[in-house]
Amino acid sequence: MNGIHDMGGLHGFGRVHHLPDQASEDPVFHSEWESRVFCITQVIDTKGIWNLDEHRHEIELMNSADYINDGYYGRWLFAMESLLYKKNILNQEEVSQRIIEMLADLRNYSQPDLNDRDWPLAAEQKVNWGACRHEVNIVPIYSEGQSIRVRNIHPPGHTRVTAYTRDKIGIIERVNAQAWVLPDTRAHYKGENLQAVYTIKFSAKTLWGPQAETNQFLFIDLSEDHIESLTNLD
Repeated sequence: MNGIHDMGGLHGFGRVHHLPDQASEDPVFHSEWESRVFCITQVIDTKGIWNLDEHRHEIELMNSADYINDGYYGRWLFAMESLLYKKNILNQEEVSQRIIEMLADLRNYSQPDLNDRDWPLAAEQKVNWGACRHEVNIVPIYSEGQSIRVRNIHPPGHTRVTAYTRDKIGIIERVNAQAWVLPDTRAHYKGENLQAVYTIKFSAKTLWGPQAETNQFLFIDLSEDHIESLTNLD
């Protein structure tokens, strides 16, 4: 889907600020709550509740202003809460009540009603979290050194095709010929659609126009369904 999450190449966000070259002294997190969100997410990701692409798509559904203002771990928190609500593992009203109780510095919290929750998950309900491939043979359609065009697609759901690459021409630098699951369909549980993944080389000027620096290149991994031969102009 098109949204604020796909902000590559957009103007108006100011300079990219980086931390000084003192990595050993700089904090990993800006605030303590960020470290907690990080740890909670690492644990929940092992429970088979959702997959990586589903989680990414949930972030894409954020309100645009919240996406910008909440920061990296705020987006993680949004997706985690939203998916747990949708899957009937958390109750939103109970979470809101707990926040009120914590802000009031109460000693005893109200207890959640755990009846009719879809938890714990049965083994057959659990899903793999991370990027996924299978040990089966596939035959890639394209080959190294071949020029391709990125398909100009605008699906309403999740896609790994960033807007600034659509309809652009690049050269296949490497063929990852394993049977990778297509993130676009995996995010919505619409099949695995096993296929090769290609590392595509784009010149900066192809992506950004004459304002881009000379002799600068981007290498972007795209699934087979995301690209087409230059002879296919439909």
